[in-house]
Amino acid sequence: MAKTSKKIPKTFISFLIISFVIWFLITFSKEYVTVVTCPVIYKNIPQNRLLQKKPIKEIEIAIKASGFKILRTKFNNKNIELEASKLQKKKGSNFYLLPKNQTIKIQKQLLTGVELQEIMPDTIYLNLGVLGSKKVALKPNLDISYHIGYDLLDSITVKPDSIVISGSKSQLQKINYLNLSTLTLKGVKSDFSNQVFISKSENQNSLKFNLLKATITGKVDKFTEGVLQIPFTITNLPENTSLTILTENVEVVYIVALSNFAKVSEASFKVECDFSISEKNNLGYLIPKIISKPNFIKSFKIMPAKIDYLIQK
Repeated sequence: MAKTSKKIPKTFISFLIISFVIWFLITFSKEYVTVVTCPVIYKNIPQNRLLQKKPIKEIEIAIKASGFKILRTKFNNKNIELEASKLQKKKGSNFYLLPKNQTIKIQKQLLTGVELQEIMPDTIYLNLGVLGSKKVALKPNLDISYHIGYDLLDSITVKPDSIVISGSKSQLQKINYLNLSTLTLKGVKSDFSNQVFISKSENQNSLKFNLLKATITGKVDKFTEGVLQIPFTITNLPENTSLTILTENVEVVYIVALSNFAKVSEASFKVECDFSISEKNNLGYLIPKIISKPNFIKSFKIMPAKIDYLIQK
């Protein structure tokens, strides 16, 4: 025999849907007692105190309400504010508050028609350190390379070079400086000025900084080489002693920024040979040294590094 299938009448399906809706409305119109989890925030912590450890982020509250209100409360996920201006001290930096003392305040934060029954836990602990402040230096972290022939004209500057930080005194005692985030520049051949963030490690998250950024600045110029013949003088030569030397000049090879090249002349350098050093060390030569030069000279060398002499008698 061939199988036959029977279609479910549409009126029956409609009846089921209507029955479910009626059941749903009746069921969720009734009142229930249940427990919901709510995130919390702590308001009005004393200004001279700072959280050293993160307190609990959630509390559980038992509520009495209709099924509809309970559903709305669970999906609302609204923060419950707990007043932290008046805390009870336990020991040292440990304080606590009793949520049950804030029942009225918490009730006002719930939906209309939701009745607060109980709050868990009954005690919340907060670790609060005494707030202090300290001025600490900022330490740049540089990864800079310069184009061939270019370099810094002056020292790199950091502004500000220090900031004021606030936090618990126990934390502040361990901090002598703060690192700046890495500044990376490649092939630099012009002045630069870049803002970088002040780095904060995980164990410094509770600290407060009066500034979050600093500016690193550098002046860059092209450098060139110069050569000058500079006369030298001999110092500390005993009376009635004369020397015979083969040269009266030394060659000074120097590196200077192109913008300062015209400022350099023979008068820019003063070279001396201290005879007492040679005599003391039984040397048969003099050692020329530059004792005066412009501050903007990047580097230099003297040739020859030794000057032979003969004592005339």
